[in-house]
Amino acid sequence: MKISNETKIGALTVITIAILILGYSFLKGNDVFSSDNKYYAVYNSVEGLSVSKPVMVNGFPIGRVSNMTLLADGRTLAEFKVQSKYSVPKNTIAQLASTDLLGGKAIVFKLGDSKQEAANKDTLSAYVQGGLAESLQPVQKKAEAIIAKMDSILTSVNNIMNPKFQKNVDRSFTSIANSLQSLEGTTQKVDALVGKQSVHIDHIMANVEDITTNLKTTNKYLTGTLSNFNKVSDDIAKSNLKQTLDNAGKAMADLQATIAKMNSKDGSLGLLLNDKQVYNNLANSTNSLNELLKDLKANPKRYVHFSVFGGKDK
Repeated sequence: MKISNETKIGALTVITIAILILGYSFLKGNDVFSSDNKYYAVYNSVEGLSVSKPVMVNGFPIGRVSNMTLLADGRTLAEFKVQSKYSVPKNTIAQLASTDLLGGKAIVFKLGDSKQEAANKDTLSAYVQGGLAESLQPVQKKAEAIIAKMDSILTSVNNIMNPKFQKNVDRSFTSIANSLQSLEGTTQKVDALVGKQSVHIDHIMANVEDITTNLKTTNKYLTGTLSNFNKVSDDIAKSNLKQTLDNAGKAMADLQATIAKMNSKDGSLGLLLNDKQVYNNLANSTNSLNELLKDLKANPKRYVHFSVFGGKDK
């Protein structure tokens, strides 16, 4: 059977129209041959969202936006087609979030923890995430504050870097250069002086070395002396010093008792020292003895009788 050209052209036209319809439906988010589940969410604003935008979970696409309808109260009803192999809990939140810096939006499913799955054509809870501009507002405020401080600093620098200040800075650098030159000259003089006195310095260092040697030698004798001193200290510590001190204390007590007796009128020595009458009698006796001795010297014959021939002197 021979097919005419008109039949071929007609069949080709029908196939082309069908492909165009299917392609247009796919671009609008409608998959004719798929068994995807449909979910809905109502948003106050869908700025940046359009049909065919992806529906993602943790960055992984599981579906796309299939349709958007403006409601009478100004809100927007968004329809999502999600592959049936992915389960969506009933308390899942459909979040409208930014995907790039240019303001592009997508739907991000925040899967809930409910054990009950959302049924086909269920309406999910909606949430609109703040845009990038809102997220950058704190950064913008900080940047503005930093720019204000930088402007203040630059103004201060401009006020400082005036011609008068620059002249003062030049003078300061000139003074520093002159000071460095003077310091260099002083260093050269010191170097020359050290070179001239190097021989004396060598002698001084030799003397210091001799003194150090002598100190080392003397240190041996000092060590021996300290050892002897330690030995004497140990001997003193080991001696019966307590008994000696006790004997000395006892001697002092006896001396004090003797002195007390001498001061009292009980003994002869005490009476001699304290009784005036005894003292006067002793003084009178001494005077009488002196008179007797004088008379004995003046008149010996009165007291002593002797004769060469044995006669008596009458």
